[in-house]
Amino acid sequence: MGYGLGLRFVNALAVFVCLVSFSSEVYAGAGKTILALGDSLTAGYGLAQSDAFPVQLQAALRDSGLPDVVVINGGVSGDTSAGGRARLDWLLAEPVDLVIVELGANDGLRGLDPAETRRNLDAILAKLTGRGILVLLSGMLAPPNLGEDYGVAFNSIYPDLAQKYGVALDPFFLQGVATVEALNQADGIHPNAQGVAIIVKRLVPPVVNLLTD
Repeated sequence: MGYGLGLRFVNALAVFVCLVSFSSEVYAGAGKTILALGDSLTAGYGLAQSDAFPVQLQAALRDSGLPDVVVINGGVSGDTSAGGRARLDWLLAEPVDLVIVELGANDGLRGLDPAETRRNLDAILAKLTGRGILVLLSGMLAPPNLGEDYGVAFNSIYPDLAQKYGVALDPFFLQGVATVEALNQADGIHPNAQGVAIIVKRLVPPVVNLLTD
């Protein structure tokens, strides 16, 4: 190989390496599938489909530089942690890269035993981490009318399990939205489209970090 040809080859190789590095940085996490496993807060109760949490999250992630991310709506209105646990295998029939676990709100509203909620969420996280699937556990807070003891037992579930399994924790799914009238539907429980947008804005950074780390 002559000197001139060799120099052109080296320059071309350098450009190729730079392009590959740039492409890898920009599209890291592209082509990933996220499962949003939850209840009515995930499913989009009372909202147009385009305003539901999974749809808004997918759009926000694509705007953040992950153009091929797909977010699957695995929310079922009225579901408890037991319901989410029961249908997890079916939802995992197709490969997923990350699961956002948003369960427990209905357990608290129904005053179910926090020990049972803990067992269900523990089993869900054990299965997901055992398969090497990334997890973002989004917490819930017990209704205050159930008393201090119930609140302590219930609210400790999420940080305890996040630490046990080494998964990312979002302490409270409705942070900044709960009790704010302008951000909720008439029932005062379910976020409206604007409330969902606030939740999505908070969750985009940790989701991007998990997918591109």
